[in-house]
Amino acid sequence: MKSHEIEYEILGNDMQVVEVILDHGETIVAEAGMMNWMEEGIRYESKLGDGSEISQGLAGKLFQSAKRMVSGESMFLTHFTNGVTRQQKVAFAAPYPGKIIPLDLNTIGRTYYCQKDAFLCAAYGTKIDITFTKRFGTGFFGGEGFILQKITGDGMAFLHAGGTVVTKTLNNEKLIVDTGCLVGFSDGIDYNIEMVGGLKSAFFGGEGLFLATLQGTGVVMLQSLPFSRLADRIIKHAPVAGGSRKGEGSVLGSLGNLLSGN
Repeated sequence: MKSHEIEYEILGNDMQVVEVILDHGETIVAEAGMMNWMEEGIRYESKLGDGSEISQGLAGKLFQSAKRMVSGESMFLTHFTNGVTRQQKVAFAAPYPGKIIPLDLNTIGRTYYCQKDAFLCAAYGTKIDITFTKRFGTGFFGGEGFILQKITGDGMAFLHAGGTVVTKTLNNEKLIVDTGCLVGFSDGIDYNIEMVGGLKSAFFGGEGLFLATLQGTGVVMLQSLPFSRLADRIIKHAPVAGGSRKGEGSVLGSLGNLLSGN
């Protein structure tokens, strides 16, 4: 299925929004709950799947939706269609601060793999699938990287990442990253999980026992601030019931909490 040819504009700097311009009859498919605003004349409908399962019938739609549910995603995708003759706009953003990455599948290789929470929206005709990494080590230890979204098509798709986004082009090379810092990679990149050098580094280095390795020829996108890391830091410094945690720069720290009865 050929993807709809859509226009877009990315607004903002660190908390970005993508505003998609739809001609009459054009549709964009988005994750549930990602829409920010839309102009009059755009109709929307929640559907089982992205529309590429038409030839598979109801069984194909249910199978794809079941995979999404198992991975923790919504069973439904929302389809936004321009029902009037003039161009209309609909805007999308992720629920946490970060950058929006426009992905032209026709130039990047037609297939791209990304973290399951990185996908934002894509032009109708794009196949959006859940894929599980095949290697046992990756699945058992991979954390965020075990369940990936596979995006296939020839149109525009949009991803979301936290912090600064860095693009690496590998030419039969190997890159080692924290699993949470991976946004996505193109076809031709082999993804695996490997143990770090030694137990002392693993337990006391703060990097974890396992890291992701990406090897081959293709494009890899990385993020400097995964949402899981941001959430952990916020929870760590959030006030607790019956008192407050130490502030930044507190000299006494935990001892101060102890002396004050917390």
